[in-house]
Amino acid sequence: MNRALSVGSHVILQIEDVNRTYNDANDRRIEALQNINLSVRRGEFLSIIGSSGCGKTTLLRLIAGLDRPQSGRLTLKGEPITGPDPQRGYVFQQGGLFPWLTVEKNIAFGLKARGVFRQNKDLVAHFIKLVGLQGFAQSYPHQISGGMAQRVAIARALINNPTILLLDEPMGALDSFTRADLQDKLLELHRANETTMILVTHDVDEAIYLSDRIVIMTPRPGRISEILEVKLPYPRHRSSTEFLYLRRRIMEKLHLASTLPPPEYTI
Repeated sequence: MNRALSVGSHVILQIEDVNRTYNDANDRRIEALQNINLSVRRGEFLSIIGSSGCGKTTLLRLIAGLDRPQSGRLTLKGEPITGPDPQRGYVFQQGGLFPWLTVEKNIAFGLKARGVFRQNKDLVAHFIKLVGLQGFAQSYPHQISGGMAQRVAIARALINNPTILLLDEPMGALDSFTRADLQDKLLELHRANETTMILVTHDVDEAIYLSDRIVIMTPRPGRISEILEVKLPYPRHRSSTEFLYLRRRIMEKLHLASTLPPPEYTI
């Protein structure tokens, strides 16, 4: 089945003419993002790729409400994004678990912070099972593997039933086997929850394996060079002719994005 065919056409996240600049430690002005225009559809899995420093994480932080643009507008379901909100779950590269809390209490943290734990406490066991961590509810972060810790972080974000799950290279530090396992778990969770997911990654294969669309960004200042539809059916096979052909195309486009003047791109 081609999951992309089932993705709704309804736009829930709109990014319009967004620019973000900041000053570095030497007070030099850095243009991180320039003229970003992007529409994200309900239920899709979108990946953002590009070279280091191209503004991928900056863009994700703007969507999360952890940062503000100098100009432009970001809206979720028509409402301006002005700060953090449980509607936008965020998973950091290193998970960001609280080391003094157990797996169970890390997952429950968002519910308690929102004051809705008592009426939703059964959800904690549900999400522990959903991410495959039965038997580890009372374990602390230092007692579980990196891959398991990332599953906890994903469950902690999903338990709040976010409209969008933002993933900032959550598999970047994992070994290849654990990474592949977590990729499959993400797809499983995506199908089960129909949550819109936006992933920042350096890994072209990962982007192809997971995504409905792939956003390719230019080096700083970060701009959208191209957006590619991934129309491969599921399950996807990394050694298939179609997969390898798309991988080669993207690698070529990444090279071009690094060497040619960035074009205007609006979708």
